[in-house]
Amino acid sequence: MSGVFVGLCTLDVIQSVARVPGENEKVTALRQTVAAGGPATNAAVTFAHLGGEAVLWTGIGRHPLTAGIRADLDACGVRVHDLAAAQDGPPAVSSILVTAGTGARAVISTNAGSAHLVPPNDFDLDGVTALQVDGHHPALAEVALRAARRHGIPTVMDAGSWKHGTARLLPLIDVVACSADFRVPGGGPVEEGLDVPWIVITAGGEPIRWWGPGGASGEVAVEQTSVVDTLGAGDVFHGALTHAIATLPGTTLPGTGLPGAPGRMPREGAGPALLTPDNFPALLARAAHTASRACAHFGTRTWMHHTDTWMTGAV
Repeated sequence: MSGVFVGLCTLDVIQSVARVPGENEKVTALRQTVAAGGPATNAAVTFAHLGGEAVLWTGIGRHPLTAGIRADLDACGVRVHDLAAAQDGPPAVSSILVTAGTGARAVISTNAGSAHLVPPNDFDLDGVTALQVDGHHPALAEVALRAARRHGIPTVMDAGSWKHGTARLLPLIDVVACSADFRVPGGGPVEEGLDVPWIVITAGGEPIRWWGPGGASGEVAVEQTSVVDTLGAGDVFHGALTHAIATLPGTTLPGTGLPGAPGRMPREGAGPALLTPDNFPALLARAAHTASRACAHFGTRTWMHHTDTWMTGAV
């Protein structure tokens, strides 16, 4: 089972503090860690940790600071296609403060900034059973999504915020997972403003709301946990959801390596054929459980050393 992830990769410098400092104030961190970051990157790491083969398409470069990014992703089992491999500039760096006691985080990052990645002519998606994008590097994401459409591979979008290029990507998406802060242009309810088969809205510890074809909708309770760090919780949720979708029966036609429903060839928009109002809530619950576990540990990697067996169980 293989998943492709397309989007942002950063170097995350994460520090735990008793409180966020004010203007012209210095504080001493309680602890710190450094890891590769970005929505698609953390989702790929989660996918790999849950037992899938994760492939990340992004831009990293060859600046000395990228050595830490590459070492982390290699240790996490994520295979990388670096479309900025010949670039000498520093990678995007995210400076993150996590408040001890609440787990709230403050993030400063350039994100993709002005980085320009030249997409390949096509993506090798042989054997891939799910593809996720995070909206960063939209030209690259569009090429990947169109390739997924041709192969009938379910597509997922991490929609933390409306970005340049989001409108072009949405028609190619089967499942869009939005944060509570996500807003569509012009305002109005997200579930009415997005023409996507499956819509998910997460809001921290509040119930997950979802909408599907034919007027289906519902809520899924979020497992409560002792929160240490909320950084990357959404990324973990999206990676776990993509993993759950990738493991659905029928995502690969026997003997062909091509995704699709059993007994028929792949078609445009395979996702809705695989997802139903009966199985979708269970997939969301599975992903939410993984994200809740991640929130109980500092940083974006410690939780992986405390995995329980339920995470990797099939729905």
